[in-house]
Amino acid sequence: MNKTLLILKKELREVFRDKKSLAMMLIIPVLIPLIIIGMSALFESETSTDVNTYNKIGFNYELSDIELEILDSLEIDYSINDTEDLEEEFNKQEINSYITKENNHYVINYDSANIESSGSASLAESFLETYKSVLEENYLSNNNVDILEFNNLLTYEEKTQEQQNYFANYIVNYAFLFILMAITVSATYPATDATAGEKERGTLETLLTFPIKSKDIIIGKLLSVTLSSIITGVLGLILSVLAILYVGNTYDIYSGTELLNAPIIIYALIIIIAYSIMISGLCIAIASMSKSFKEAQSALTPLTFIAFFPGMIVFMIDISNNAILSLIPFINFSMIFTDVTNNNLNILYLILMIISTIVIITIVTAYIIKQYKSEKVLFNE
Repeated sequence: MNKTLLILKKELREVFRDKKSLAMMLIIPVLIPLIIIGMSALFESETSTDVNTYNKIGFNYELSDIELEILDSLEIDYSINDTEDLEEEFNKQEINSYITKENNHYVINYDSANIESSGSASLAESFLETYKSVLEENYLSNNNVDILEFNNLLTYEEKTQEQQNYFANYIVNYAFLFILMAITVSATYPATDATAGEKERGTLETLLTFPIKSKDIIIGKLLSVTLSSIITGVLGLILSVLAILYVGNTYDIYSGTELLNAPIIIYALIIIIAYSIMISGLCIAIASMSKSFKEAQSALTPLTFIAFFPGMIVFMIDISNNAILSLIPFINFSMIFTDVTNNNLNILYLILMIISTIVIITIVTAYIIKQYKSEKVLFNE
């Protein structure tokens, strides 16, 4: 135990002395609040778009007095022209959408890839629905049908269960995902320096001549990388919490929504620790097989994407957690956190995630120890 602590102290001393390691460990988490605030500002701007930016709608027919009143009430800036001219105006972005009419059939023409045009199409749909309702009432009245009695043939009401704000759920989940990515990036450099770096400098050979077991060396190195990763994760979590609290009080899109609570923060911390242990072991395992520092960095680069994309897919696609997913590395961390934010965490899945992490880190550690007992680690055979 004392020898393991000696290796741990040695590795931590090198981590905190190295400017690049400190930059990876401390600077990257600082970017997370900037991303949270930037994404929130973008969401706010998209949801509070002025109607005047998408209310220009063209028509290829003469409008009735009723239609003109509806257009005025919806604040629609309309123009009347033939179809060819309307299409030309639309292509020049002089109008956001246009409606063509043939007999009693109306067609809303718009660009679904354009946000303003899509908003204009929704406005045009509201106009046609309102106009249709007015025509129906006039028809019933002209045929001596009691409109009130007709409308009461079927009544309904909407009752919705309280759900978490979409934007709130999005920003919290992606903040967590960026924390995991920061941990991954933070673990790669010290893991590379502690293995391939020492091998390249020739100091690893000297270290292995000391009366220290390979197990003590590996565990000491693993603990040092894990601690630096946890520091990154905890710092990222603290900064994310502060940023989320700030945007929650600043932007209207989060109004009336509880973005964070104590259980989310506690479980996030548990996942951060488990993830830091696993990713540190994987980084050391991959880097220890490399012949040089540069080769180790190239080998570890894909790991950043492997760590990021499964979580992103989980957040983008509505996937229900199960026992199998709780055992799959990378996916299980994001699945558990999603369950926590949705208030439907299954403790069994959390336990399976922890067991899966312990099994993986045990296998990886045993493999690295075996590698360090052979001459391959020194002579790159």
